[in-house]
Amino acid sequence: MKFKEMQYTRPDLAEVIARMQEITNQLKEAKSFEEADKAFLTFDKETRHIETMGTLSSIRHSIDTRDKFYDAEDTWWNNTMPQLQEYQQQWIEALLVSPFRSAFEEKYGSLIFVNAEIAKKAFSPEIIPEMQKENELTQSYDKLIASAQIPFEGGVYTISQMSPFKNDSDDARRLAAWKAEGQWYKDHQAELDRIYDELVKLRDAMGKKLGYEGYTTLGYYRMSRNCYTKEDVAAFRKAVVKYVVPVADEIYRRQAERIGKTYPMSFADNILEFRSGNPKPQGTPDDIVKAGTKFYDELSPETSRFFHTMLDGELMDLLSTEGKQAGGYCTSIPDHEVPFIFANFNGTQGDVEVITHEAGHAFAAWYNRDRVPMETVWPSMEGCEVHSMSMEFFGEGWADDFFGKDARKFLYSHLAGALTFIPYGTMVDHFQHIVYEKPEMTPAQRHAAWKELLGIYMPWVKLDGEIPFYSDGEGWQRQIHIYDSPFYYIDYCLAQTVSLQFWALLQEDRKTAWERYMAYTKQGGSRTFTELLAHAGLESPFDDACLRGVCEKAEKYLASYDLTGIE
Repeated sequence: MKFKEMQYTRPDLAEVIARMQEITNQLKEAKSFEEADKAFLTFDKETRHIETMGTLSSIRHSIDTRDKFYDAEDTWWNNTMPQLQEYQQQWIEALLVSPFRSAFEEKYGSLIFVNAEIAKKAFSPEIIPEMQKENELTQSYDKLIASAQIPFEGGVYTISQMSPFKNDSDDARRLAAWKAEGQWYKDHQAELDRIYDELVKLRDAMGKKLGYEGYTTLGYYRMSRNCYTKEDVAAFRKAVVKYVVPVADEIYRRQAERIGKTYPMSFADNILEFRSGNPKPQGTPDDIVKAGTKFYDELSPETSRFFHTMLDGELMDLLSTEGKQAGGYCTSIPDHEVPFIFANFNGTQGDVEVITHEAGHAFAAWYNRDRVPMETVWPSMEGCEVHSMSMEFFGEGWADDFFGKDARKFLYSHLAGALTFIPYGTMVDHFQHIVYEKPEMTPAQRHAAWKELLGIYMPWVKLDGEIPFYSDGEGWQRQIHIYDSPFYYIDYCLAQTVSLQFWALLQEDRKTAWERYMAYTKQGGSRTFTELLAHAGLESPFDDACLRGVCEKAEKYLASYDLTGIE
C-alpha cells in the first residue's frame, strides 16, 4: 500500500479509554497464562492502531504545517496522548504485578518489565496538564521554525533552503548567508526565549511534582535510560574533551591552512572544508535516490527488499518545500508494518546522508517489524542511532555513485565530520544538564552558558560578534532537540562512537563488518543498549578505551589521507 492510500481516522477517545480499561481488567482477571497472554497481545494490537493513527497525522502535519486539517489533528493528539498515558500506566501497573510475570519474561524477555518500571516512574496523572502544555509549546516552536522566510539575494528561503548558500565556496556569499539566517533568529529572539523559558520551568515543575529534584531525573526516565546513569554520561563528556576535542581541533587547524584562513575561524569559515567547495552529491534528488537503490541492492538481499518496499510504497518525503517542518526523521507506521522517512533535501552532502542515515533507521525497523510486543521493534534511542550512523559508513563504498568527482572529498569529509560532530553533540547534552540544574536562569544566562561551553568543546570557533545569533551564544536555539526532546542528543554521540568501530572494521574486512552490523540489528529492541553491543561483539562507548581507540585510528587515517589534486 502506498502512503497516500493509508487511511487516517481520528479515534474516539472515550472508546479508546474504555477499551484500554477493558483489556487491563482482562489481564487482572486472567486465570491462566494463556488468558493473560491473550490480553497482552490484544493490548499490543490496540496500541499499534492508536500509534498508527497518531503517526499518520504527525507525518502529514510535518509535511505541510499550513494544512488546517492536520494542524487541528496535531493539536488534538498533543492534548490526547497525555490523557491516554494515564490508562497505559494502569496497564503497566497490572502487568508488573501479574502472577504470570515469569511466564511473560520467558516468552518476551525481561526488558519489557525493566522498561515498564521506568515508565511508571516517568508519569502520574498529576502532570497531565503540564504534558499538554509542553506539547503546545513544542508545537509552537516547530511551527515558528517551519514558518521561517529568510530574504537573501532577492529571493526568500526556508531555513533548510538556506543551507546551500551557507556552504557556498565564495567567502562573501557564504558569510552573507550566515548573517541572513542569524538575523531571522535574532528577529524572533524574544519568542524563542519565551518558549524555551516556559518549557524549562514547566518541566522542572513536572519533575518536582513527581518527587524528583527537578527535571533531570525525570528526563532520564522519559528517555528510557535503562543501562547507564547521568554519572556515566558525565564521564563520557570528560572523555570527549580528553580524546576527541584535540583530534577535532587538529582537523580544523588543517582546514584553516587548506582554505587560507586564520585559526580559529568564524562559523561561516568552519563549515567550508575545501577551497573549491564542500562535497556535493551529483545529479538531481531522483539521481540520489537511484544511487541509493543501487547501494541497497548491492549491499545485501535484505536491504534490497527493504529499499524497494520504501520506493514502491512512496514511503519517503524528501524535498524541502514551503511550510514543511524543519529537519528529518524516520518513524514507523505499525498497522502497515512499514517505516517512513521525512527529510528536507537542499543540494548538500546531507541529502546523501538522509538516504543512508534515515534509511539505516528504517531498515532496522523494517527488519524487526514482526516483533511482539511493538516496543521491542526499536531499541532505546542511542541504540537506534547506531543503525543509522553506521549505515552511513557502509554507504562510503558507493561514494562514486553518490558524489562522482567529489567522492574523495566526501570520504575525507564524512570521517572528519563524524569526529567533529561528537564535541558539538556532547556540548548540547552538557548545556541541557546546566539548564535543568538551574531552571531559574534567565535567557541571557543560558546564552552565556552556551558561549562558555563553545570555548571548551569547540575552541576552533571564533566568537568575535561577526555573525549575529551564532557569535552571541544563541546558536543552540536552532537545535530542535533542545526544545522538543530534552536529553535526546548524547544518544547521537554514543552511537557515533560505536559507528566509528564499524568504520574501523570496514577498513579491514567489509564482510565481517556487515555480519557484525546484522548481529547488532537482528536483536531489535530485545536488549538494553550495552547488551546489544556486547552480543554483537562491540565495545561500549562508556569504556574509556573505546573512545581513545577509535580516535587514534581515525586520526591516523585523516593525517595520511591523500588530498593531492583537491583544492
